[in-house]
Amino acid sequence: MHQVNLALLVLRLVFGLFLAYHGYNKVFGGGGLKGTAGWFGTIGMRWPAWQARLAAATEIGAGLMFAAGILTPLAAAGMIGLMTVAIVVAHWKVGFFIFKPNQGWEYCASIAVVAACVGLMGPGEWSADHAADITFTGWSGGITAVAVGLGGAILQLALSYRPKESA
Repeated sequence: MHQVNLALLVLRLVFGLFLAYHGYNKVFGGGGLKGTAGWFGTIGMRWPAWQARLAAATEIGAGLMFAAGILTPLAAAGMIGLMTVAIVVAHWKVGFFIFKPNQGWEYCASIAVVAACVGLMGPGEWSADHAADITFTGWSGGITAVAVGLGGAILQLALSYRPKESA
């Protein structure tokens, strides 16, 4: 069982902290939130300044929660929602492979699948959930992660994504 706990810890730390750093970069990297909002506007997001903040906050928050293993299905849902929106608005049209110019959807889907699997399996014994005696795992954890994640993505896209018409 120690191998499973170690594997879950490594997955949570790598995918959670990488996502949190991605959100940090939206705020403090390159053009900062202004640059992120500008890009969001060019891809058809309706309220790019707010959505840049929301995306960054969700990446940082969900990433840190996932890494710590606290409220894991909800953290996983945040990751699934983020990656679903990213696939729809930026990566799907490029194709599968990440190495294509403008990056395909391969990596975003991988992050979403890892989040769904950890939501289903639970964060393991080496997590804040386990320390706090929060048992939100198995089918309930997996279904919550996927349903809340996809539901949030669908809501976000329906309310605020207006893709540019092809010429």
